Amino acid sequence: MLRSPIFIRVLSQRQLVFILVLVSQIVFSQKKDENIGTEVVNVVKPYSPTISDAFKVKEAPSFLDDDTSKRESISYSIFSFPVASTFVPSKGKAENVEKEKQARGYKNYATLGFGNYATLNTSLFVTENLSDHEVIGGMFRHLSSQGGIKEVVLNDNFLTTSLDLSYANQQENSSWISDLGFQNQLYNWYGIPSDIAISVIGMINPCHSYNHFYAGTKVKFREGVVQDAALKYNRFWDSYGSVENRFFAKPSIEFGFARKKIKTVLSLDYLKGALGRNDAGGEANLYGITNFGVQPSFIINKDNWAIKVGASLFYSLDSKHSNSKLFVYPDVTASLKVVGDYMIFYSGLTGGLENNSYRDFTNENPFISPNLGVPSIVPTNMQYDFFAGLKGKLANSVNYTLKGTYKCEKNKSLFKHNEYNLFGLNDNYQYGNSFSVVYDNIRTLSFYGEIKADLSKKVAFGINGTFSNFSTTNQKEAWNLPTLKMGSNLSVSIAKKWKFSSEVFYIGERKEFLQISFEPAFIEGVQTLKSYFDANINLEYRYSDRLSGFLKCNNLTNNRYQKWVSYPVQGLQVVLGANYKFDF
Repeated sequence: MLRSPIFIRVLSQRQLVFILVLVSQIVFSQKKDENIGTEVVNVVKPYSPTISDAFKVKEAPSFLDDDTSKRESISYSIFSFPVASTFVPSKGKAENVEKEKQARGYKNYATLGFGNYATLNTSLFVTENLSDHEVIGGMFRHLSSQGGIKEVVLNDNFLTTSLDLSYANQQENSSWISDLGFQNQLYNWYGIPSDIAISVIGMINPCHSYNHFYAGTKVKFREGVVQDAALKYNRFWDSYGSVENRFFAKPSIEFGFARKKIKTVLSLDYLKGALGRNDAGGEANLYGITNFGVQPSFIINKDNWAIKVGASLFYSLDSKHSNSKLFVYPDVTASLKVVGDYMIFYSGLTGGLENNSYRDFTNENPFISPNLGVPSIVPTNMQYDFFAGLKGKLANSVNYTLKGTYKCEKNKSLFKHNEYNLFGLNDNYQYGNSFSVVYDNIRTLSFYGEIKADLSKKVAFGINGTFSNFSTTNQKEAWNLPTLKMGSNLSVSIAKKWKFSSEVFYIGERKEFLQISFEPAFIEGVQTLKSYFDANINLEYRYSDRLSGFLKCNNLTNNRYQKWVSYPVQGLQVVLGANYKFDF
């Protein structure tokens, strides 16, 4: 088929090639049955294949039919018209944040309070900066009451006066503080039996006093093997000629061994004294005990476990009896985070040797007799103390502790009521109005629980309780040890100027042994001291940063319970006073 030249010019080259190929295919297909015969081909040269040059396809190839015509330019415009609006935006303004006014700190304060039973409570604390790293301070305290307990026929007044001085120095690599002080205490043995004759009462002068002088220092190092050290000297004496000297030294060192940090606490406890009166009223009862201690330990932290492994070795020398002993105790504790900080299991097995002293006894029971009984002073050997429990959080602001303990103590000190014999040669403390110290081997099983809650920034609450069961060896009972103790405290900040706090505690029944001999009565046997409940409150009003007033009420229930047999306490006690802060 022939096409006109005009038509062919109109076609593009690509279209013309396509038409020719199509026509040739049709022509050949019409002649596929025709015999094409045979041909002879002579090869005059051997075939040598060659490789042609390779070529790459361009990333942006050019096409023969690309449109190179000029593009038309297009312009855009927006047709707008005004719209009426009544909206007027207000200017942005930052919200004011109410900042709590920072209370000014003062270095000194004074307290003065008065109450019923002619109570006087006063204290004064002052400090002064000697330089950027030196501070000196002093504290004076006085608490006294003229007594007046109902149904008490002897003087029952008391007082405590103390003066303490301190000096602190902080350097780049170390810090240390030294203190010096004196304390005077006055008490009366007013707890006589109710059936004692009036004629005998006039013969008793129950007043006695204790005096205490001390000097000590504590040093802490930030570098080196020695971490810290503490030294202290105590001298204690009473108005009946007893005197006691005690010296403490307790350095601690830390060094590396086998990729572990070994911490070792060394201790020296020197005690020597003379009790002014023995049972016969003759020469003083002498005693002297020196304990040397070494307590190495190291910590293992693995996964959620924290384990302390150590031991305690004590060498005790009794200079009075020329006797010495070596004691070895375990010192192993462990804790496991069961549920993060919400539940932590802890357990341990420990022990130790503790020196008893005349001063420690008077701090716990000021109505003991100067002779103390025989033997007068011996150390307590805690053979082992096994404990286990749980602690953690019930919520972010509520903490709890549960603990069970089983321990065995040899020569544990107990306070026991002294016998009263009308026909004996009696001193002022030998009318059934004092206590002696006895020792026994005691096993104690106890359970302890505590909850502390910070309900808000202004309210804090806590409650705890301990139940104990005692097993004695020689004594009939664990004299004057309660089987149940409970306590609770509450602190509330009311508005900006008022603060309220309270403390409540409960002490369960105790056992005491009475032996009283006088005509016509004779009393001997175990007596049960009733449990008692005590509630105390403190209300504070902050007038300014400097001046505040307070109201303290103790024994709100006005219960004249007996902490010690024949020793009733004061009823409702009310003290009104003020605190003043100042700078020089």
